Amino acid sequence: MSHFLSAIFICFFFGIFLLLYATVIEPYSLDITRYNVHNPHIPNLKIVFVSDLHIGPSRFEEHRFNHIVEKINQENADLIFLGGDYVKGHQRQSSAPIQKIVEKLSTLKNKYGIFAVLGNHDNYYGKQEVLDAFSHSNIIVLDNQNVTIPVYDLNITIAGVSDLSTDKPDIDKALSDATSPTILLSHSPDLFPDIKTIDLMLAGHTHGGQIVIPFVGAPLVASNYGQRYRYGFIREPQKNMIVSKGLGTSLLPLRFNCRPEIVVIQFTP
Repeated sequence: MSHFLSAIFICFFFGIFLLLYATVIEPYSLDITRYNVHNPHIPNLKIVFVSDLHIGPSRFEEHRFNHIVEKINQENADLIFLGGDYVKGHQRQSSAPIQKIVEKLSTLKNKYGIFAVLGNHDNYYGKQEVLDAFSHSNIIVLDNQNVTIPVYDLNITIAGVSDLSTDKPDIDKALSDATSPTILLSHSPDLFPDIKTIDLMLAGHTHGGQIVIPFVGAPLVASNYGQRYRYGFIREPQKNMIVSKGLGTSLLPLRFNCRPEIVVIQFTP
């Protein structure tokens, strides 16, 4: 009986430890995930991509946000891409004000620009208010639009689509008159099957599953395709996509075996 009780106590305290780790340690950790992407049309270009910040109103969240911005600025990126879901939760009181979030994002260091799309939580917060906040910043929001910018000795088209679950993404409009090479920004990875050819698509939304159980996987993935587009560098004929684990949490304030990440992409010819 004593061995049985000991086993119960060990399991209990181990469970408490895992819960504390998943609540107060891993969500506030931060990884830098680096990809080398070989593309003969985009030589020597460095991109930083972040998504799903979900910034809350607390001091801990402010500290987390400052740390994220500091780490991004250390990368000295050519271009910075923001994948949506800047605010947290489904109600305004759950989030830091969008104006303060955008003000902080505007301090990100780059050479050629910051480009963004909105996510589902941004639309819950209020799409027009979020767009208005960005309109007073140095960040360009692409809402079924594209822009072509000179980067080093070439022109690159940067396109962005509206959120899939709360808006009306229009891939044809977003890629209208796009010239190669083209980078497409989407909050959700589930648009990837609808795209025929793209140099690179960047997406978030899935949080990498947020809770990943060893030998089992992620039981909850915000994607209609399950594990297929959950996370990572995904290659399909004539197109590539990188899906970020994101930086914040949604629904459950937990992360386990799925650390928040900043994605750094280095193009090589």
